[in-house]
Amino acid sequence: MNIAIVGLGLMGGSLALSLKKLDFITSIVGSDHNLKHQKEAIELGLVEKIIPFEELKNYDVIFLAIPVNGVISALKNLKDVSKNTTIIDLGSTKELIMSSIPSEIRQNFVGAHPMTGTENFGPNAAIEGLYDDKVVVLCDLEDSGELQRKVARKIFKNLGMRKYFMKSHEHDRHAAFISHMPHAISYSIANTVMKQENKHNILALAAGGFRSMSRLAKSSPYMWEDIFKQNKSNLLEAIELFEEELSSLKKSIEDDEWEKVNKTMSEGNTLHDILD
Repeated sequence: MNIAIVGLGLMGGSLALSLKKLDFITSIVGSDHNLKHQKEAIELGLVEKIIPFEELKNYDVIFLAIPVNGVISALKNLKDVSKNTTIIDLGSTKELIMSSIPSEIRQNFVGAHPMTGTENFGPNAAIEGLYDDKVVVLCDLEDSGELQRKVARKIFKNLGMRKYFMKSHEHDRHAAFISHMPHAISYSIANTVMKQENKHNILALAAGGFRSMSRLAKSSPYMWEDIFKQNKSNLLEAIELFEEELSSLKKSIEDDEWEKVNKTMSEGNTLHDILD
């Protein structure tokens, strides 16, 4: 397979590094509107060469590792690809993308969300093994062509990923709680502390807990603005439910109801019975 990756940041760059290890991949090229990213991707050896967008149609598989609005725009310009081409997006929201696919290429398209990443971004953030043993959610796969389903399954299987299948609207609601809301909270925690504490105190006192809670606030504001916008209704629901939980804990503390405080924290402990 000849692979073209649009977007050479963390997700696209890491994907390129992982795909290089697969014996059925014959070439990997890249496309990125950011000239600095193009230069860095070549210097880091992420891809063999940079190609203009128009040449993407010459490749067997096109990965779209770009924000959701970029995916939608790109699909409008890929309406004349071969019926044997597979287009796979890696976007963090799915329903808007799936509803925006031109009918001419619906069978060409596979909507995927690899549940992996770091707070860093750009080609220099690319990590070999980022996809190893991670979950990938494939959405509305029954609407993709038989060839495209086989190609996507083969690639993700050989990347060592665990495949889950969902409807796009289900994915977006789940992602709001598990991924998007935590990012919103992390940005808020960082801003709360920055507005109350001077830099000296932050450096002196910020230990593991604060660093863990605020780590996601390093993520790209441009990318996450897009995600928040595309999944607005689900994100707002998740934030409102979080606010209810936090308000309940706050009231228990105010009223010196320490048994309730302990019960709330004990209930929270059970999450790690699932995760650990």
